[in-house]
Amino acid sequence: MTRHPRSLMLALGALTAFGPISLDVYLPSLPQLGAEFSASESLSQLTMSACMIGLALGQLLWGPISDRFGRRMPLILAIAGFAATSVACAFAPSIEVLIGIRVVQGLCGAAGMVIARAVVHDLFSGADAVAAFSTLAAVMGVAPVLAPLVGGVVASFSSWRGVFVALAVIGLLLLAVAAFAVPESLDAAHRTSGGLTNDFRGIGAALRNGPFLVAALTLGVASIALFTYLQLSPFVLQTQYGLSAGGFALVFAANAVGITVAANLNRRLARRVHGVRIVRWSLSIGVAGALALTLAGLLDSALPWLLVPLFVAVSTQGLNNPSLTAIALGHIRHSAGSASAVLGTISMLLGALVPPLLSLLGVTATTLGATMLAAFAVALALVVFAGRARDLTNP
Repeated sequence: MTRHPRSLMLALGALTAFGPISLDVYLPSLPQLGAEFSASESLSQLTMSACMIGLALGQLLWGPISDRFGRRMPLILAIAGFAATSVACAFAPSIEVLIGIRVVQGLCGAAGMVIARAVVHDLFSGADAVAAFSTLAAVMGVAPVLAPLVGGVVASFSSWRGVFVALAVIGLLLLAVAAFAVPESLDAAHRTSGGLTNDFRGIGAALRNGPFLVAALTLGVASIALFTYLQLSPFVLQTQYGLSAGGFALVFAANAVGITVAANLNRRLARRVHGVRIVRWSLSIGVAGALALTLAGLLDSALPWLLVPLFVAVSTQGLNNPSLTAIALGHIRHSAGSASAVLGTISMLLGALVPPLLSLLGVTATTLGATMLAAFAVALALVVFAGRARDLTNP
């Protein structure tokens, strides 16, 4: 394994955290935002889904671009755009305008996510890649801890608009990180060439790669559980259970710590346990946790009976995400940026579309638990089926 500076891994982890940062920092203010614009819960959640759609589609843009022009310059330009659109969000005159800007903000922020994964692919392979992705997941776990805490503090003396100003400052900090800590990892000899059609050829190749696609779909379905938690938990915990914005931030931080601990465990297991076996274990634990959460909602149990299984179910993402990411990208030899884009886009699109649709049925603890249960169960079924077909294996 080639040794790389710890500062590089920390920088890549921070850039991978663009999704949580973009979504989590204003979660405590989401009910306040809806109240100001007299918007329904479903419409308020669209401000998150809009960003997620941008994060999804933006990866399809920046992945091929980074394969053609290298990793560094597209990354710097996109993060600068993220900071600028964060300022624009702070001055949005209506929720419709805010939703539109959030799409563009997501398009810009997507570069950090897709390019960070591509850089890891450039530098690592095999078990080392699993360990590296686990390190990114562990570092990324700090973002969900800090983001809602920062958002809660800002919301205590400002409105949700001030939270977006804070998001712009975070964007500028990440711009400095990208400029000073991330080198170019794709030399000219390995870059794609030709026109626009050729730039996106890597996406088609990834979609035709059976083992990669199975791992990507499994990761995407499992991620529905995480995104359902992100979008529904503010209303379940604050509206249904009466938690304050600060209390919600603390619960959210505790769950993020669980993801971080699981990611560190995954990093240690990666060299001794087959990645598919880790995924099978973690999804089974996720099914058990989500089932207990659903039962707690159906029985209208006290808050602690809800929080414990929620913690268990959410924490499994620290095992699922890095293992499935490494398995998927391990089957890619060329155009890693494009393949990374497909990987992230599937997860983001499913996460952007499924929770808001289900929330139309009512945002309750039961809805939260049942959706997470279905996601884990389907993902586990995919892993089992692929294992029998020998499609989901480490390359």
